[in-house]
Amino acid sequence: MKTRRARASAGTACGALLLALTPALTPTLSATAAESPPPGAESDAVPETGTGRTVIGDGHVDIGARFDHGSWTVQIRDDTTRPATWRNTTDVVLRVGDTAKIDVPESKEFGFLGTPGDPVWLLPQVQQDGVLWPGWNSQEPEVASTVDREVNWQLTGVEGPGDFVLFLNGSFGTPKILFDGRKKLPQETGIEVNSHVHGNWAFTEPGTYLLDVRMTARTKDGKSHDSTRTLQFSVGPQDPSRAFTAKPAGEGSHAASDTPGKGRPEEKPEPPKSSGTDESSAPLWWGVGAAVAAATVGAVLVWRRGRSGRRHTTSSPANDARPEGDQR
Repeated sequence: MKTRRARASAGTACGALLLALTPALTPTLSATAAESPPPGAESDAVPETGTGRTVIGDGHVDIGARFDHGSWTVQIRDDTTRPATWRNTTDVVLRVGDTAKIDVPESKEFGFLGTPGDPVWLLPQVQQDGVLWPGWNSQEPEVASTVDREVNWQLTGVEGPGDFVLFLNGSFGTPKILFDGRKKLPQETGIEVNSHVHGNWAFTEPGTYLLDVRMTARTKDGKSHDSTRTLQFSVGPQDPSRAFTAKPAGEGSHAASDTPGKGRPEEKPEPPKSSGTDESSAPLWWGVGAAVAAATVGAVLVWRRGRSGRRHTTSSPANDARPEGDQR
């Protein structure tokens, strides 16, 4: 009986994927997306990096490179504050509560998420009340004005109790995988200068996930810039503050430092602030289905393939990655 209910739920969700593509839903989704800060509105952020630990479980955030007092670094832009605040990744836990929990649909296109009917925690491509909405951007003013062409973004490591996949819904709802933690790392994509993108962040099991990310770029003066950091996610009903003290499995990890070989700083107990919300189950139609419709009203990801430097306005698999160190 339980299996039948799960399959029925997944089947309904698959139907919703098709409905999400209809023009009738477009005005609603456009209005929802418009509630987020407009792309390019980066100069309104506090110039100083925020201090103190915080748990963010609702609202809009972006991962991005910036120049912090002239030093290139990867940080998290927190738009849940007014004005917005750039924070160090070690000071932020991104909470994926049970409001983001859905069932894997029957559709074979989403087979990479698991067995139909199985639970998956999904932060969707389109903003939803009570669910964190993380994106990535290259719009910090100094980055936008000095970087030549694009920022290179790599996923270099994944640790967690389950699988992690970041994907974008392309034309007609076909998912395009950007990063897949089950496959060989590093994987990479390019973020065109002054762009702002959202995708679907999927986690298959509850618990703490550590995602090592690296962003590199060359500025117009010919200088190269490189920063590696660790994103901390707390998935499911656990106490999110546990993610602050999670350690990578390998000793000597340099995920939280720009200096190769330097480990993550020693964590000191500190009560975090929280912007999370109460948790409850959520249907798939807003998670994947609504995200599909959102893709039809303006989500654009610029990819870089091989060494040619060509850009495309449609997404392509992130596994076409260049070897690490092949920078322009």
